[in-house]
Amino acid sequence: MLQYKVIELPIVTDEALEAVLNEWTAREWHFDSVHFVVREASKRPSMAFVFFTRSTPPGP
Repeated sequence: MLQYKVIELPIVTDEALEAVLNEWTAREWHFDSVHFVVREASKRPSMAFVFFTRSTPPGP
């Protein structure tokens, strides 16, 4: 069975993204994707969602 983990980053910096990637991959989650939220007034992302997956053994 595939599990998903979504992490919301309210402040998008390279340090914040790196910290989340390092933390969750160390916990045996696999990076899937990152989605940025951009407002029309700015080209800089206002927030990001980082997606991870991992397989779990089938339950009873």
